[in-house]
Amino acid sequence: MNPNPSVKKEHASVFELNGVPSFGQALPLAMQHVVAMIVGCVTPSIIVAGVAGISAQDRVILIQAALFCSAISTLLQLFPFIKFGNFQLGSALPVILGISFAYVPSMQAIAGTYDIATILGAQVVGGVIAIIVGFCIRKIRMLFPPLVTGTVVFTIGLSLYPTAVNYMAGGTSSEIYGSWQNWLVAFFTLAVVTGLNHFARGFLKLASILVGIIAGYILAVPFGLVDLSGVQSAGLFQLPQPMHFSMSFEPSACVAIGLLFAINSIQAIGDFSATTSGSMNRMPENKELQGGIIMYGISNILCAFFGGLPTATYSQNVGIVTTTKVINRCVLGLAAVILMIAGFVPKFSGLLTTIPQCVLGGATISVFASIAMTGIKLIFQQEMNFRNTSIVGLSVALGMGITQASGSLATFPEWVTTVFGSSPVVVATLMAILLNLILPKEETAKQRK
Repeated sequence: MNPNPSVKKEHASVFELNGVPSFGQALPLAMQHVVAMIVGCVTPSIIVAGVAGISAQDRVILIQAALFCSAISTLLQLFPFIKFGNFQLGSALPVILGISFAYVPSMQAIAGTYDIATILGAQVVGGVIAIIVGFCIRKIRMLFPPLVTGTVVFTIGLSLYPTAVNYMAGGTSSEIYGSWQNWLVAFFTLAVVTGLNHFARGFLKLASILVGIIAGYILAVPFGLVDLSGVQSAGLFQLPQPMHFSMSFEPSACVAIGLLFAINSIQAIGDFSATTSGSMNRMPENKELQGGIIMYGISNILCAFFGGLPTATYSQNVGIVTTTKVINRCVLGLAAVILMIAGFVPKFSGLLTTIPQCVLGGATISVFASIAMTGIKLIFQQEMNFRNTSIVGLSVALGMGITQASGSLATFPEWVTTVFGSSPVVVATLMAILLNLILPKEETAKQRK
């Protein structure tokens, strides 16, 4: 018993990793994280749904799954439920996970050739690969120096540009594709996002993409670009539907997605390291890295059964943590709970499907540009000598060139086209790894002395 009942137990500080802070303090900080990532969380699902040509009802279910699975993945990372010795299942670090743009180019190719079930089957295989990477992290990490991961991330950003531009023009399936109305709304959205990013402060800067989409959405209404019929037919409450999209395993798709899981497992180390070094003044422990990557694989396998597309750590939320120094896991857990609640409301998911493609294009092209520039930053962590420029240049050239030259693999079996000809990321990844292993390393200026 408390010897002095009149003295209430104090809440934990939001600047402490563990403990429960007051709800009044935690809620606005949690909403800050939700606002920063919710658009990025659902947009990959909207893009893939468009390529797959699924019904409006299935689009709502896919978006619901994106919100629910992002929440589950985040909670499993934040609060490890299995611990023994020097092992834990989850990083226990203040990170947010959401549906990742890194997989979009490959998912578009798979959805166009096969279906969403094939993506989810490949995701299960990718999750297994991530688990293996987690257990072998120390040995495998040498294959993915910043030069290689940067090349892959740069290629992902480049490969997403056509998607953004097609969306800005209204979407290739639109009857008014390329119309001035679409471009006007798209550039207005882009102008709002860019303006807030560079001139605003605090919440408006943080929520620049969300505010830009709202502004673009409002402008799109008088042009007749918004159709709310799907919202009216959507229900008020619906639980996730496991195996709604089924699951199938196509070897070529598994290879394409599996490679990306290996890359993103290594990339997660960067986000974990940025989180701890920026907010805790330390590097992550081995058990945190290993537990985080293994849980990344397990949570993606789980999400595949619920129809959630592949997830990854969100760098924008890492930025919030390192800027504010708010590292309390309960704050980020509350953000995950808010996402989960949103995932239970079909009308909310239905509303998200009404966002015109020109608005999404105007908002996401800046995100894709940011991805490409992140890749360049990683690349320049190493000296840009003749060897390293050859690795980057050849990998990107072959990756982008083969996929853009339609029919360049026409005489090969279909699985070759699916693996190597549909997404530039696979070719760029393999070339960067092989060239980095094969090409002789040049002496640095210090070594020559």
